[in-house]
Amino acid sequence: MEIRFISSLTAEDENLFAPALLKAVGALLDQLPIAYTIRIETTGAEVFQHSHAGTEEPARVDAFDPIAKVVRSVPFYTRTNGS
Repeated sequence: MEIRFISSLTAEDENLFAPALLKAVGALLDQLPIAYTIRIETTGAEVFQHSHAGTEEPARVDAFDPIAKVVRSVPFYTRTNGS
């Protein structure tokens, strides 16, 4: 699947926004038992990428448990210049 997002942000704003977007989307997708790679290329030629290997079973979170009980790992993010 390929998803394209076109923004009206300036190149500088894209470079500030991209890591936050990558972190937020990665945190959501990391809960699923799928392998994926997210790659964000900004207008300023910055590339932000995060990969996740799928797992056998999805993370099980009871919707009624307090958020404080949810244990999350810190994903690894890479930042490269160019394509």
